[in-house]
Amino acid sequence: MQRLARLAAITFILTTASFAAAPADGVPHAGDSAPAFTSPRASGGNVSLSDFRGKPVYLNFFATWCGPCNDEAPSVGKLYQKYRARGLNVVGLNEYEDKGKALGFAQKYNWKFVIAVDDGGVANLYGAIALPVHVFIDKQGKVSTFRLGQMDPSDIDAAIKKIL
Repeated sequence: MQRLARLAAITFILTTASFAAAPADGVPHAGDSAPAFTSPRASGGNVSLSDFRGKPVYLNFFATWCGPCNDEAPSVGKLYQKYRARGLNVVGLNEYEDKGKALGFAQKYNWKFVIAVDDGGVANLYGAIALPVHVFIDKQGKVSTFRLGQMDPSDIDAAIKKIL
């Protein structure tokens, strides 16, 4: 009986520890370590969050069919151009579409940053249950801002300034 109780206690501790390491509710909160990922680039090869270690990163989850994604896309491109000289890195994560659609969207909006295609694995890590999703990660690899849904350009600008 003691052995069973000890096994139950160890199982509880291990289970609790694994949940404590993951963001609550599947959504990263400010101050959480950004979940690591590797995803195929639409242009070939892969991109990993670790490629940007020590640099500010803005993850933009989008799809070509997403109305709000299309509405905010021009602003996302302009803000990247505005802040890239200050070290901003942006990764556009196209959800559940092929490379051609992802690249077409990027070309349409003159996006000059990394475009990746995601089969849902990265979206799952970041709690992206709808689109668009914005995740701003500081130089220490911590989530600064997480936003589900369309953002006003001034709000995107403010979130970028916090991570630079």
